Amino acid sequence: MVTVGAAADEELLLALLNTTRMVGGAPTDRLAEPDGAAAWLREQQWDGLPQDIELLRSTRDTLQSLVRGGFGAGSGMSGLAPAVKGVSYRARLADDGIDWELVTPPANALVARAVLAWSELQQSAPGRLRACQNTAECTRFLIDHSKSNSARWCSMAACGNRMKARRHYQRQKSALSNDLTTAGTTPQ
Repeated sequence: MVTVGAAADEELLLALLNTTRMVGGAPTDRLAEPDGAAAWLREQQWDGLPQDIELLRSTRDTLQSLVRGGFGAGSGMSGLAPAVKGVSYRARLADDGIDWELVTPPANALVARAVLAWSELQQSAPGRLRACQNTAECTRFLIDHSKSNSARWCSMAACGNRMKARRHYQRQKSALSNDLTTAGTTPQ
């Protein structure tokens, strides 16, 4: 039984989506090897069973495709069915109202929380969960909590600066090319 915590579950969802990264220009998967998966699970403070890793990977892959828009409307949802099988909420009376507890089979606890966080974001903040726009060098995801909903990169320090520098370079190169063409010379 897990108490529902929206912010923590958004962090879990983002951590799960970001288990595939580009490292040194090559894609890596932290969940591909047992040691990497075990380390990631420890970071999430979860003691998963070995058979949970495959459910974790397949749920992550489905969520990544859904966020990137890789499935048609509703067609990718069936990939999430194993993650939410046997999942329910239980009401618990508290001094200040009702608390809702997530009840899951032990094997589904982590993936169920991630899927429910994804679903909540889809309903309450559609479009705020998205892939980094630095698609050439990055496979990470972000949740945009900005007021203007204008975040494009997983990190301004990394991807944002690279993309802005690249666009600046392209503008300068294009301007130089236009200036040389106007002057009657050809760029080298």
